[in-house]
Amino acid sequence: MKEGTTFIGLDAHKKTIQVCLLRSNREEPLEWQVVNEPGTVRRMAKKILEEAQGEVLSCSRGGSVRLRAAASAARRGRDVPGHRAVPHPPQARGPIKTDKRDARKLAELLRAKLLTEVHPPNSEEEAVRDLCRCREDAKEDLLRCRHRLGKMLLRRGFAWHQSAWTLKF
Repeated sequence: MKEGTTFIGLDAHKKTIQVCLLRSNREEPLEWQVVNEPGTVRRMAKKILEEAQGEVLSCSRGGSVRLRAAASAARRGRDVPGHRAVPHPPQARGPIKTDKRDARKLAELLRAKLLTEVHPPNSEEEAVRDLCRCREDAKEDLLRCRHRLGKMLLRRGFAWHQSAWTLKF
């Protein structure tokens, strides 16, 4: 294994993933973009390991489950997913926002040790999160339907002055 550390910034979206690879012994980054598909993501992970030196530290923004699975299957080192953990100065956003710039910024922040390591959820935690979100959505839908029905009844002249949504109501 070669000496040094390789820092990787990934800006993932629905269709593409922008990759920025910073090596400890080189100033210029190695950058490329891949399509966000299972086979391409596996090839990307292989290419990262071929280009990497020593320990590999990666940071992804907007990472998908597929991206995390490929990274964990093929990487050395640890993962620092940086979505909300990325510091943003007030004037950081310029007039142009590009994925290439975001990926490079993530790799540079990772190299400068300005990111906090967080625990990405596993598949069971992700399933619980989805179930909780589904329940919240269903409760919101029920409330909206009740309001809609109550307003329709009020327009038709059926005013209810006691507590609504009881058995008597």
